[in-house]
Amino acid sequence: MRQANPAIVLPRLLLAGVFVVMGGWRLWGAWQGVPTSGATLTFSAAELLLGLLIASGWKLRWTALAAALLMAADAVLAHPFWSVAGAGRDAQLLHFMKNVGIVGGFLLLSLTAPVHRR
Repeated sequence: MRQANPAIVLPRLLLAGVFVVMGGWRLWGAWQGVPTSGATLTFSAAELLLGLLIASGWKLRWTALAAALLMAADAVLAHPFWSVAGAGRDAQLLHFMKNVGIVGGFLLLSLTAPVHRR
């Protein structure tokens, strides 16, 4: 079994941190009484769980791929810059492209994760 490259640990933790912080932040807000939809709660719980799994390095190829898919869905569903007019379009495009960049990071992490064979 090949061990994780130490040079990849910090980038892995930084990517995981996005999910841990944002998923946890929204769940904490809901706990404190901030009105939150069921879809947002589900997304946030999945985000937090994936972030923790990625931080731990558990089944990294698959968890990073799942995180990439979740972030891609978020980009399309939450930041539809193509349907916004005026100044709001710039903000939505920025968030959409940020998510696309994070998708790239998770895909790269998935492709470079150690393979565990028995």
